[in-house]
Amino acid sequence: MSPVEPPATSLSRQARLATQFLRSVEAVLGAVAAAILAVLLAVVLAAVVLRYAFSTGFVGSEDLGIWLHVALVGIGAPLALNSALAMRLDVFVLRLPAYGRAVAAVVADAFTVLTGLILAFGGARIAAMLGGISPTLGLPEWVRFGFFGVGGGLILLVLALQRLAEERGTALLAAAALAILLFVVVGHVSVSIPIPPSLVLGLIAAVGLVVAAPLPHAFLAAAYLAILFGSPLPEQAVVSATVTGVSKFLLLAIPFFLLVGELLTVSGTAGRIVTFAASLVGHRRAGLAQTTLLTSVLFSGASGSSVANAAFGAATFQPELVKRGYPPAQAAAIIAATSVLDNVIPPSVAFLILAVATNLSVGALFVGGFIAGPVMAICLAIAIHFTVREHTPLPRADTAERRRSAFAAIPAFGLGVIVVVGIRVGVVTTTEAAALAALYTFFLGLGARLRFTPLYVAFRRAAVEAAAIGLLIGTAGPFAFLLAVDDVSGLVSSLMMTLGGGAFAVLLLSNLILLAVGLLVDIGAAILLFGPILLPAAVAAGIDPIGFGVIIVVNLMIGGLTPPVGMLVFVVGGVTQIPAGALFSAILPYLAALLISLVLLSAGALIL
Repeated sequence: MSPVEPPATSLSRQARLATQFLRSVEAVLGAVAAAILAVLLAVVLAAVVLRYAFSTGFVGSEDLGIWLHVALVGIGAPLALNSALAMRLDVFVLRLPAYGRAVAAVVADAFTVLTGLILAFGGARIAAMLGGISPTLGLPEWVRFGFFGVGGGLILLVLALQRLAEERGTALLAAAALAILLFVVVGHVSVSIPIPPSLVLGLIAAVGLVVAAPLPHAFLAAAYLAILFGSPLPEQAVVSATVTGVSKFLLLAIPFFLLVGELLTVSGTAGRIVTFAASLVGHRRAGLAQTTLLTSVLFSGASGSSVANAAFGAATFQPELVKRGYPPAQAAAIIAATSVLDNVIPPSVAFLILAVATNLSVGALFVGGFIAGPVMAICLAIAIHFTVREHTPLPRADTAERRRSAFAAIPAFGLGVIVVVGIRVGVVTTTEAAALAALYTFFLGLGARLRFTPLYVAFRRAAVEAAAIGLLIGTAGPFAFLLAVDDVSGLVSSLMMTLGGGAFAVLLLSNLILLAVGLLVDIGAAILLFGPILLPAAVAAGIDPIGFGVIIVVNLMIGGLTPPVGMLVFVVGGVTQIPAGALFSAILPYLAALLISLVLLSAGALIL
């Protein structure tokens, strides 16, 4: 042993201490994030009650909600570092030899360290420069940016503890050294190249994706490094654009809808949906698989998150499907494919993100989703019918049993009235409808006599997932700004004009672009980046913007099943412990069915 190397027992003790400290930090952050979500929900609900019951309100409720959402993202984002919510693309890294994987891990951590430094120091610099008091809250304006500064420091702390717990201190030091060098160099060195800054940012972000850096970190670090190559966004502007990206009242609906899904699951209401679906189709050919599909259709009107539906379906249906003779990979593939519907049938987090990116009507998009969802479900049902040979279908339910299961599932269907009808009629805003839906499911949980622990777990999970989505939305902001500065939308429109500029050419090229993007980019990021680029060309070609928006979401949701990213495949694979490669092979017939539904929806858009 070298005299400079600490003994193995010392390393193990350090690792144990780091693990204990990490668990304590994550427990505290999880509790704070859950508390912020609870306060956020209370603020929005209080505003709703005051407005509708007393025709009044309290000044600053909307701004307070936005500030709390920014705080939720800043505090909760570090908790997603080691989960599927980090949105890491590891398919390339897994093909490397051991040495290559080690190098890629260092570079990936360098992206994360650089992100932490950008948020921490950038947030601090903005706080030092920014003056003024919020006229509605009476708080200094710098506080909102300070939340992300604190979040940056927490990202660095959590990453350091994770690597020390894994006894990878040397790799952490190498990543930190690389990140600090890059952080210092930016602003002191300028490189002139004949490439637009948005393309430079995209190429650097692609490097981050290839080495399996978290997608939001790849975006933010790339936006900062693009300054070296002439980006007009300085460090403070990069952080400011990130914070501004999540400072929208509409985005508060995302954590509320995620909370709805979690509360439905822990309260047992989701299980009643399964029972009702089984009573309708369980006795048919491939009955349990069709039950899985119908459950996704019914559950879609509640959770709004395909990731939540995929995890729920994998835990609920996978064991039963395998028990009834389904090959494990095929069972998991059916679950992943049917979970796509959650972000198409309203309420839908994807439609909310699209509305934020393009200013399209959320209510109109939801109506479009009610048309697209059944088309996709029918195509999947046909594919399941012809690909499954189930030996022991469920017993046929009699009329009384169906009536009982339908009655038991009525509370879940009440969500559709609150959300879709409320938004479409204009009685409540999207965020208010989401808050009321969360309150409704909270009471369902109390009615099911849930204790504090499962309720806390539901709030914590929803908060962490919302923070991860929020960070992705924020970090895509600088990229979207540079795409606008470089007039990428105009370039795409010019390209489409060379192909004739007609509706058919625009739809064909848009679908091809989105399918290609879906292979490599998470749906949220793809919507934020490509929705504003493609929509103007579609409108210029005479395509209905709402119909085109629905096609964008359907197209990119299909990307959740395609390699190498395939987020839904990785979520289901993580729960069922089935390798992603086997899942990607088994999912091909259902992927083909969804592509057929995309063709049908595109043809419908042309006809209309």
